Amino acid sequence: MSMPLWAALPPVSVTAPAKVNLFLHITGRRADGYHELESLFVFTKGGDRVTVAAAPEFTFTLEGPFASALEALGGAGEGNLVSKAVMLLASHAGLEPNVAVTLEKNLPVAAGIGGGSSDAAAALLALNQFWKLKLPMSVLEGIALQLGADVPACLHQVPLLVRGIGEELKPVSLGWQAGIVLVNPMEPLSTPAVFKAYHVAAAAFDAPLQNAEALCANVHDLAASSRNALEGAARSICPAVADVLDEFMCQDGVTLARMSGSGATCFALFETAEEAEVAARKIGESRRNWWVMADYLGAGGG
Repeated sequence: MSMPLWAALPPVSVTAPAKVNLFLHITGRRADGYHELESLFVFTKGGDRVTVAAAPEFTFTLEGPFASALEALGGAGEGNLVSKAVMLLASHAGLEPNVAVTLEKNLPVAAGIGGGSSDAAAALLALNQFWKLKLPMSVLEGIALQLGADVPACLHQVPLLVRGIGEELKPVSLGWQAGIVLVNPMEPLSTPAVFKAYHVAAAAFDAPLQNAEALCANVHDLAASSRNALEGAARSICPAVADVLDEFMCQDGVTLARMSGSGATCFALFETAEEAEVAARKIGESRRNWWVMADYLGAGGG
């Protein structure tokens, strides 16, 4: 039997960046229980890395500083979103999933920065290139949506206004550049518990922003007009979230500091990449048990 043409091709690697919610508003709840939201997603330059290569059968290997944490959660099995992405795309293309996938897990797991969704999206992008499928983004989005509400957004890796339950995506221009520091206190924080605490405390849902695109063009307007609706609930369950945010406010050059998603990762934006690097170094030296990452957001995207 002849080998498929792609079997002799070199491996393909794609970065799976962290997804950061610069704001997260809860605008309602549907009858089926899903929350409606309004958020601004941005993506870091660095993150996890997904590599695909030819193989006689499907294999999935975990590497990196958070590989063991993912394995401890059962994330290396068939239920992993990366494995599911491979199987879905192979089925769509009518191919056998004979590929070796390596996930270099550099981002903390279950941390509110979309690691699993971003990994799955990176796998789709890598395989689309490796298998030379040339599937348009619209087709990949349809496959991605079967994996989770955030996976289609993670395919784009550019700033996006997100609405609905995560399926309404609109690319936006930030209009500004910033250094960014991500910090996770490495304490567990359950997303269902955060939402439960939110419903106990929330008096009303957030009203949709009337000028969301204009706010994205100015970081100071964005800071003044938006919030993370889950932050208070997360603080009540995990006081370390407040500790991280307090630590951010002791640094020079901070323009915005918030929790991302349902936590426990928090972020701070800085006027320059240099200030972000300095802050990350200071925080890392004083809080050695925290995970700290400095990165950069360009004017055109994450």
